[in-house]
Amino acid sequence: MLVAIDIGNTNITVGIFNKDTFVANYRMTTKVRRTSDEFGFMLNTFLTRSNVTKENIEAIIVSSVVPKVMYSFVNGIRKFYGIEPIIVGPGIKTGISIQLENPKSVGADRIADAAGAYYTYGGPVLIVDFGTATTYDYVDENGCFKAGAISVGIETGANALWGQTAQLPEIEIKQPKTILAKTTKTEMQAGIFYQYLGGVEYTIRQFKKECKTDFKVVATGGLGTIVFKHTNLIDYYDRELIFKGLKAIYEKNKE
Repeated sequence: MLVAIDIGNTNITVGIFNKDTFVANYRMTTKVRRTSDEFGFMLNTFLTRSNVTKENIEAIIVSSVVPKVMYSFVNGIRKFYGIEPIIVGPGIKTGISIQLENPKSVGADRIADAAGAYYTYGGPVLIVDFGTATTYDYVDENGCFKAGAISVGIETGANALWGQTAQLPEIEIKQPKTILAKTTKTEMQAGIFYQYLGGVEYTIRQFKKECKTDFKVVATGGLGTIVFKHTNLIDYYDRELIFKGLKAIYEKNKE
């Protein structure tokens, strides 16, 4: 079995593969001040729930954009499983050629998403990851990572709105019944939802205009479903995209 782990700014997500079958996924909050024992214990809890034992695990692969977590997290894996995890980073084979000015600046999560989209859906493809930040990554038909854009995530922007204003409440992010809102709560929902949806659609159109080609658009990330349901510019929503990418990267490096 393969355990694929993505360490993000907000959450750590764990995906489990039994050969080519995706078995389960789990999520925990990303906290820097945790010991290797805490990380190892939580990971062991998730895997035990899916009846995964140390003997079942062929490999563990990790992508991370939180360097401060890595020392304790990796040591937790070593201590509880006796496995040296594969870390997505410089020198690892991904099958994706990053053709940006500074390839080393691209987060491991974006590389894994790109690999997942390219090897699952083919290229050219635009990957939109709705996470703490919203990222747009364009991969051409040859697997070349050609360009990207980064913007504020919908939840991050909403948190700033009610966190910086004394009288605006924290709300659920969703499409309101109408944009003709009449309460503070629904006014906020209307403003956040439609401004964000419009920004996503405009950004996708601009990529198509400047790339001068048609491409598939694949969305991922926890809040991606909110947008995917309300636009025809996104072709697929794939919650397991990053795990598929990590699996593809593992297959290229397991020798």
